[in-house]
Amino acid sequence: MTTNRLFEPFTDALILEIEHQGRKYGKKERINTLYFGGGTPSLMPLAQLSRVLEAVGRWFDISEVAETTIEVNPDDLNLPYLQGLRDIGFDRLSIGIQSFHEADLQFLGRAHNQKQAYESLYMARKSGFDNFSIDLIYGLPHQSLADWEHNLEIATKQEVPHISAYSLTVEAGTVLNKKVQKGQIIPTDEADMGSLFGFTAGYLTRMQYEHYEISNYARLGFRSQHNQRYWTHENYIGFGPSAHSFWWEQPPSVHVHRWANVRNLQQYQNQLIQKYALPIAEHDRLTAQEVINEHVMLRLRTDDGLDLSHLEHHYGYDLLMEKLDEIAWLEAESFIYPIKKHRLRLSLKGKLVCDALTQRLLKN
Repeated sequence: MTTNRLFEPFTDALILEIEHQGRKYGKKERINTLYFGGGTPSLMPLAQLSRVLEAVGRWFDISEVAETTIEVNPDDLNLPYLQGLRDIGFDRLSIGIQSFHEADLQFLGRAHNQKQAYESLYMARKSGFDNFSIDLIYGLPHQSLADWEHNLEIATKQEVPHISAYSLTVEAGTVLNKKVQKGQIIPTDEADMGSLFGFTAGYLTRMQYEHYEISNYARLGFRSQHNQRYWTHENYIGFGPSAHSFWWEQPPSVHVHRWANVRNLQQYQNQLIQKYALPIAEHDRLTAQEVINEHVMLRLRTDDGLDLSHLEHHYGYDLLMEKLDEIAWLEAESFIYPIKKHRLRLSLKGKLVCDALTQRLLKN
């Protein structure tokens, strides 16, 4: 009961935001996927999560929702809680395992241990979640190839349906970045990161996983439907502190908007509960060029690639004509596969340097 009371003000604010946005957008189109993430939603009591789901259903059309995901941490999990998640409507988990090795978890500052990482897989299945994803991180300074292979071996032997494999990134302002600057930690160099990326793709492909996006691998039928809608540039609305949203009425309308909520929890709650106003910190109207370039960047990350015909007819950008020389060079250097059925797809070599290659194809 005490835990419920701690979360009540936040849940009240969240429901008010859902109401605000539901009045404006709720009848414009159906919701296809729901995703609870961007923090530690698995700390929320089931009663509060249920209230949020009920509010979404009250203000939005969720009659055709195909996937309802919640991010969870191994140290938060127990069977009654997971079974409760199933009971209130969640059908997919995203488990932040990161590694099955104790040394890796300590380096990353994770709250869970090796035993809890293993147990989270058992409990997911025991509680009825056949559809779940795990996050794994490679390229840690002390991590050997054998250690990384062991992580992949555990995941595949446990028949994890979906694996997100990310390279370690050193972000400004983090403890890791400070240690790198002081020379206390030497980060893995780009060449070794590239080798690990290639090894991961090869290993998981051999194990019958689709490499359907640069960092994402899935067994047949277990792609993340939520992420796929994001990568195809469809509308989405985010609720909560720091949440981002993207909306256009009828693609490719030039009236494309993106907004982001305030980051501070107290400010978020005050704005909604005391002022009954949306807690938006930033709001931008994107130009046609910005929308085109974002679509190119998102689609090139996927194995399905960029549909050049769709890009021309729906976005007004004839990339093949505008960037013919660049495309010819990319194909000659084996960064892309030969274009078939109007699809431009990066090869494994190209995926390794996706961001750099994408810059060459953006609309100037």
